[in-house]
Amino acid sequence: MKTYIYTATDAQGKTVRNARLQAEDAADFLRKISEKGLYCSNYKEAKGKNGNSIYKFKTAELSVNCRQLSAMLNAGLTLVRSLDILAKEQIKDGPKQIFREVYEEVQKGTSFSDSLKMQGGAFPTFMISMVQAGEASGQMDIIMKRLEENYLKESKLNNKIRGAMMYPIILAVLSIIIVVALMSFILPTFKDLMTEEDMKGLTGFLFAFSDSLRYYWYVYVIAVTVIIFGIRYALKVPSVRFKFDKIICKMPKVGPLVMKVYTGRFSRTLANLYSAGIPMVESLERSAAILNNMFIEDAFIKVVDEVKQGEQLSASIQRTGIFESMFCSIVYVGEESGALDSILSKTADFYEDESDSAIQRLVSLIEPIMIIVMGVAIGTVIAGILPAIYNSMANLAA
Repeated sequence: MKTYIYTATDAQGKTVRNARLQAEDAADFLRKISEKGLYCSNYKEAKGKNGNSIYKFKTAELSVNCRQLSAMLNAGLTLVRSLDILAKEQIKDGPKQIFREVYEEVQKGTSFSDSLKMQGGAFPTFMISMVQAGEASGQMDIIMKRLEENYLKESKLNNKIRGAMMYPIILAVLSIIIVVALMSFILPTFKDLMTEEDMKGLTGFLFAFSDSLRYYWYVYVIAVTVIIFGIRYALKVPSVRFKFDKIICKMPKVGPLVMKVYTGRFSRTLANLYSAGIPMVESLERSAAILNNMFIEDAFIKVVDEVKQGEQLSASIQRTGIFESMFCSIVYVGEESGALDSILSKTADFYEDESDSAIQRLVSLIEPIMIIVMGVAIGTVIAGILPAIYNSMANLAA
């Protein structure tokens, strides 16, 4: 499928600009535009990243939409009618257009899962896999309910992480503002009091830094921008991203706390996929991929191969050394009892509760570091200026 960007006018004379539509080719695109009752004045095929969806759903939005679909399907409405209602209820233009296209594709006979795939990454692969399982089992309303619960819990966890990180971020920004203010506005006022003898060592360095910050501030802005974009680009390189993800997982103090969050998310995803009837191999691949950690994904390539050859899942996971022994023991009990999906679901509940305390402990590690950095920055300025001021005052008194 290709994505076309177009400008068109409807029967009422309303013009739609920079809208997007999925089609096999230009002829198929023009046919779809005609079916919509639009007159297309201009169109082009989107290339590269522009071929992605016009919108990417957040977890909170997915939870709400899945809940609405589940309620409508459970009430006896057909999938086509449910999607039509869902499309009309969307407030934002992006989601409205996406669900309208999904509705039109399903109405033409395309499967629901394929219709979601055609939206250029608007929907996560986990949701598409679950929908495929729902189509195969005929339990779409139950699948939608599970998706709602999954995305609701994921949204709550993301909100907790963002909320917990807010204070350290504020401290970091405050530290930068204080240092810039000291160097740019306060420190220069003492320059006339300094003698040539005073302008040595730490004091001289601070005044030189202050002058460079005042007169060449744009160099610092450019340098920070280059560093930020450089890091972002480097993390897109597979080998660099692999090393970064590995450091995060293995870092003392931080690694075990991060792994609790990963374990809860992995357990929930695997439980949902496996209980929906998706084969274990595919469930493992999807569950590892959803963590967005290349180090874990790489380790699970071997796990998947071993499970294909008949190896026990618990033993294979244990050999990776990624998850803690307690989690591997729980998986072993689930395999032996034949209730792996339900045990994984309960395990996910446990680790999600542990994630809350893990997040708080992570923040408790970051906060003192930020306070120390702020104290060192301010203390350095004071240590460089006060002796010079005392010397100047002594000279004036003499």
